[in-house]
Amino acid sequence: MSSAEPFVLQAPLTILYQDDYIVAIDKPGGMLVHRSFLDKHETVFVMQTLRDQIGQHVFPVHRLDRPTSGVLLFALSAEVARLLGEQQELKLWRKHYLAVVRGFLPQGGELDYPLKEQLDKIADKFSRDDKAPQQAITRYQPLQQVELPIAVSKYPAARYSLVALQPITGRKHQLRRHLAHLRHPIVGDTSHGDGKHNALFKQHFNCRRLMLVAKQLQLPHPVTAETLQFSAGLNELAPLFAQFGWPVDETYYQQQFAELFMEEKWQK
Repeated sequence: MSSAEPFVLQAPLTILYQDDYIVAIDKPGGMLVHRSFLDKHETVFVMQTLRDQIGQHVFPVHRLDRPTSGVLLFALSAEVARLLGEQQELKLWRKHYLAVVRGFLPQGGELDYPLKEQLDKIADKFSRDDKAPQQAITRYQPLQQVELPIAVSKYPAARYSLVALQPITGRKHQLRRHLAHLRHPIVGDTSHGDGKHNALFKQHFNCRRLMLVAKQLQLPHPVTAETLQFSAGLNELAPLFAQFGWPVDETYYQQQFAELFMEEKWQK
């Protein structure tokens, strides 16, 4: 979706979980979380839509880029928002993503590649641009592959991988920038991706979105300390995954995340 095409919400937001303290939703790809003067033409935003849908104010506690779909959590009070912020500082949240990337990613690993802070020309025009790169760590594991008999660039066929991702840090556009660094950019990424492969997905699959899903979020409840786990759907990507012969069953992805990202496996 280009910035020239205002987002249209086709149905009420999908609420994954709600109690007296928090609410988690499945954010559609292409929807802005809150009002921004960088996108003045937009009239539909997650915060206002959710507020109207549940009849009470919501407080943002983390972010998803506009083109990314998936689990997005809000607090229902300023105090709970503060508690959730403290959890994130203590690294108590576990986030798992799915991405479709260019090429066959041969193996998994942990990328520790510092990223220079990305500044918006307008929003950050008074910010310093000489800061040192910030530490950024992403764990990644290939799950599935597909080769399509479609010529692209100088190759007779197009190859793609479905990758599970766990960001350990939370830098701006971290997953998109890290996968581009690995030379396996996310399909549909107009900033860090491959235009030829983005065009292929538009032409052959009518797929115009960033192929990145915030699939799962696990955290302690900010009040009861009970372990919570929220999972977003594949939604409009499910038919495409099925066409590629990739799993669409939720159980498969829960098992993969649990096995591939067990903390014991990553201890050095």
